[in-house]
Amino acid sequence: MPSWNRSTFTRFAAAVAALTLLATISGCGDSDSAMAAGSGPVTLRLGYFPNLTHATALVGVDQGFFAQALGTDTLETSTFNAGPEAVTALLSGAIDATYIGPNPSINAFKQSNGAVRIISGATSGGARLVVSRDITSPGQLAGKKLATPQLGGTQDVALRWWLKEQGLSADTTGGGDVSIQRQESAQTLEAFKAGSIAGAWVPEPWATRLVSEGDGTVLVDEATLWPEGNFVTTQLIVRTEFLDQHPDTVKRLLQGQIDANAAIAKEPGAAQASVIDGIKKITQKELKASVVSEAWTHLRFTNDPIAASLQASAEHAKALGLPTTTDLDGIFDLDPLNGLLTSAGLTAVVSL
Repeated sequence: MPSWNRSTFTRFAAAVAALTLLATISGCGDSDSAMAAGSGPVTLRLGYFPNLTHATALVGVDQGFFAQALGTDTLETSTFNAGPEAVTALLSGAIDATYIGPNPSINAFKQSNGAVRIISGATSGGARLVVSRDITSPGQLAGKKLATPQLGGTQDVALRWWLKEQGLSADTTGGGDVSIQRQESAQTLEAFKAGSIAGAWVPEPWATRLVSEGDGTVLVDEATLWPEGNFVTTQLIVRTEFLDQHPDTVKRLLQGQIDANAAIAKEPGAAQASVIDGIKKITQKELKASVVSEAWTHLRFTNDPIAASLQASAEHAKALGLPTTTDLDGIFDLDPLNGLLTSAGLTAVVSL
């Protein structure tokens, strides 16, 4: 059974009023206008994760930016713990859009033969390899056990690619020079504190928590591996069918995101409080303000999907033998976003 939060996720029956348009015989009649049927409010079902890397969504929901931008349309939310869960919900039609990592986005695009589109970025940065303090160089990882949140997920690909560049092998069954195991981040923290794993490549706030609560040290900050430190961590994807049927609703969702990211930049303290509150509502666990404040310094919230890093991540996954595709033609549809950005006097973003 899907593991999303059912208390925040309900099925709905959208009331659609079908209007019968009378044909006109006047010379000024426009056939396109005649076919444009009015419709009632749309319910948009949005997914996101209770992670700092999904702060755009958390702030957008908590501070009402999405609801305000959607106007008469309705927002329903679902939360997930990992990319594959969100992909399953999206491709089954249980949700219409979701915030998600780059590699699950690629997998969704591949599995559905293009039935999803990336319509915006959300977050860059916020992923690090934290290890026990006795490990000070890559070579010392040989024979050790590390963890990532999900096999084939964003952090998993990053770790495996980095190990390969260090001359260390790690297969998908836990073998090789370094054993990598799939583990939920909360379990990873406990395993690291107990000494049963030597480290983990994880997103925030877990990297900061491994340091502050597990007495770990950062061996690799992923930002150092990318040009100018820019790489996509979280982006917004939507079902192509929903985008085609409800383009105005999608634009309103994007406007809510732009507003949320602007608020994050303008008032980071209030944004952090929203994130703490949002995560507590979902997980019933409260992050320390000091943890969030420290983790925040490793994150950048942006509407730019940083398309070049998505292509590179796909190529890394394929070179590692993970199921993926490097043919990303058509995966982006940034026209709605760019229309809003340019209208606001902001810089347009680019796709592949």
